[in-house]
Amino acid sequence: MRKNPTPVVLAIALGMGLVGCARTAIAAPLETSNPIFGQSPKTLPGEVRKYSWPRRDLRVSIGTTRIQPALALGSWAAFHGSGAQAMAMGDLSLLEAEVNPVIRELQAGGFEILAVHNHLLGETPRVLYVHFMGRGDEASLGRALAGALEKTGTPRESAAPPTPSAEETKAFDAFQAALGRKGSMAGTVLQVGVPRAGAITDGGMEIPPSMGMAESINAEVSDGRIAATGDFILLADEVNPVAHELEANGIDVTALHSHMLRESPRLFFMHFWAVGAPDKVGDGLKAALSKIATK
Repeated sequence: MRKNPTPVVLAIALGMGLVGCARTAIAAPLETSNPIFGQSPKTLPGEVRKYSWPRRDLRVSIGTTRIQPALALGSWAAFHGSGAQAMAMGDLSLLEAEVNPVIRELQAGGFEILAVHNHLLGETPRVLYVHFMGRGDEASLGRALAGALEKTGTPRESAAPPTPSAEETKAFDAFQAALGRKGSMAGTVLQVGVPRAGAITDGGMEIPPSMGMAESINAEVSDGRIAATGDFILLADEVNPVAHELEANGIDVTALHSHMLRESPRLFFMHFWAVGAPDKVGDGLKAALSKIATK
């Protein structure tokens, strides 16, 4: 729906036969020392290394709209800092039966649970989201996160993304023109991130926008229409103006809650769902963004 020291170089020996070597492998890159993560990280602004695990194992729908994994089923973790001064945060998309086993595994590994809640309404099967944050030794954080993933059906390996059709590309172009913002493609899902104006900190450390601290808009094309979801990160005085603009433009508010515990300034996360003509949905989301202090 959702982030200055040096780049993170994680070293976690979690693969078969490597667990006992974790203490001596701290200098090795995560993607070569830890096959359970199944991928190389994506390097993002703010010296952030992000791992994404779309729930390709799930078939989730809202009405007749099939939710693509990159639209709203994207478990992820972002690492910032290195060595004993690392920070990791993210959220995991989970079936109900997976929630508490994951929470127990994360807490046992030193992670804090920040939130457990919905992002969507009316989806089948029901999906819940566990948000987490951890600080400390990067290898220990990685082991705990890997253990949590093992409690789920989440695919670890990366997969070759599909390519948008000419019809989908045309719809995305119209949507971006109305929105007034450009995004990037994750297969056939358009993802738009809009950083907030002003720094966001937690425990005295600034959290880069790429660690889930940007206004997030994801869109897919379904039967020639745009299906869009994501979340807006809001100050208290922005909550109701944004909700008003969304509702006035036929966009449903699906959740309002926190994703963090000790952030400054205090933030609220508003999730939304829209299905409609590309220009109409883009116009409505642009109106909502106009009520937020963004860059």
